Amino acid sequence: MQGVINLKGKKAEAEVRTNVMRLLDAAGIHYETGTYEVDENDLSGSHAADLMGIDHDQMYKTLVLKGEKKGYLVCCIPVDEELDLKKVAKAAGEKKVEMIHVKDMLGITGYIRGGCSPIGMKKKFPTYIEETAQLYDTIMVSAGQRGVQVTVSPEDLREYVDGTFVGLV
Repeated sequence: MQGVINLKGKKAEAEVRTNVMRLLDAAGIHYETGTYEVDENDLSGSHAADLMGIDHDQMYKTLVLKGEKKGYLVCCIPVDEELDLKKVAKAAGEKKVEMIHVKDMLGITGYIRGGCSPIGMKKKFPTYIEETAQLYDTIMVSAGQRGVQVTVSPEDLREYVDGTFVGLV
């Protein structure tokens, strides 16, 4: 079992065990966890990175899209960046892709907005990770619950989700 790292000096909740953590444990992938207090008025990744004192380029948000032909796909990009839909479509071999509606996220992924992780979705979707992740030893993604993050190596994440590093922004 991995230890809970309190990255901002707040009391860490060792009892928080998300499905993402259980899956990483089962796969033998090293990770660390961090928590922050959720502000329902600001669920942005930038806000979360600020609360945790993390470089915004190392905290990744998980976005779910749908292509015209191949269906759903997942993209992980730094929290301050915006997807280039043309680059995503090209990477996915689609003519066009669009973001799914927030109201559809739980049914498709099993996760809610602000707690969507590329790890442990209901189904396995093609996953694309912004190539700049490879510049870092570790990146942070949601642990599948608002206010809880996991820090993993980009390569471990890519390998676990069978993802592809590609320019997305």
